[in-house]
Amino acid sequence: MRPSEVYYTSMRTGMRGSLLDKFGRLIDAAGIGSIEMDRKFVAIKAHFGELGNMAFLRPNYSKVVADRVYGLGGIPFLTDCSTLYVGKRKNAVEHLNTANINGFNTISAGCQIIIGDGLKGTNDAEIPVKGRYVETAKIGREICDADAIISLNHFKCHEMTGFGGAVKNIGMGCASKRGKMELHSSGKPSVDEKKCRGCGKCLRVCAHSAVDMIKKKARIDRSRCAGCGRCIGACPFDAVSASMDEAMDVVCCKIVEYAAAVLSDKPNFHASVVADVSPFCDCYGENDLPIIPNVGMLASFDPVALDKACADLAQKQPMIEGSRLHINSDGIKPDDIFKCTHPATRWQATFEHAERIGLGSSEYKITEIE
Repeated sequence: MRPSEVYYTSMRTGMRGSLLDKFGRLIDAAGIGSIEMDRKFVAIKAHFGELGNMAFLRPNYSKVVADRVYGLGGIPFLTDCSTLYVGKRKNAVEHLNTANINGFNTISAGCQIIIGDGLKGTNDAEIPVKGRYVETAKIGREICDADAIISLNHFKCHEMTGFGGAVKNIGMGCASKRGKMELHSSGKPSVDEKKCRGCGKCLRVCAHSAVDMIKKKARIDRSRCAGCGRCIGACPFDAVSASMDEAMDVVCCKIVEYAAAVLSDKPNFHASVVADVSPFCDCYGENDLPIIPNVGMLASFDPVALDKACADLAQKQPMIEGSRLHINSDGIKPDDIFKCTHPATRWQATFEHAERIGLGSSEYKITEIE
């Protein structure tokens, strides 16, 4: 397989140019301008960060991308989908409020912000995959309606996949609530009776007649439940939840198949910033000390090669003293920083399955720019 091109620049800057100038030169050199965008809707897939988290990418990066899209005649919008778990991004209203608090607005981000799966995370479309693990991917409808996809990724560690980069940002991040349910869980949702108010909204959205109201409390008949997770999005009191019980390797493979569905037949481009490499996902309401120093910024048309280049560069870095990695390794640099940070994960499964289904290549050639 021919190596994919990945472009790289460090985080070093002088007095005559900013980091954003370097980021702009990076994506220009990597070929973002070769995408036909005239009058096309372009989804810029980002992560707004959970409320309280400070490791997510600042909106300034989004604006650099949006400005390029506008310059090419495109119509950009910044997007993400709602979360499955309880937090401040579980519906569009709270998600947008969190985005605003974290600094994302039409001025700072350079374009409109649209939550990709609607008000309650239930507005999605099914894209055929026929993969080893996924029959149809449930993707936010607004993202499906886009004509092109650009992912803007904060590379960091992740407690389920070892690390989070472009493939995870696309595959997991573009999934609707029921899509995230499919990715995370081999089980079915359950009701916390202490939180249930008996409003019946879960009953009304269930397409399989699996919800009953007993003594003004919702009950889920697991023999009829299809595990779609729509009831999770419908509950305004966070009484319905899913167990995150899928095997780690399988989660990685499902994410790969979802990413393939999102990018299928659409022009796509990807950029990652390997900085503030926190030990956990930006979905947490806090962030720990980074495990390694800042590495740089990378861009490619191949999300798999991009992730592999980021992972390889990260593995070469020294540990930050006092970080989770430093503590887990007893101060001795491990061969695998992701496995050491989260011992239950096997991040290599992402690349194995991505190459198996033809999503991209883990072979790459790096071109460095100033």
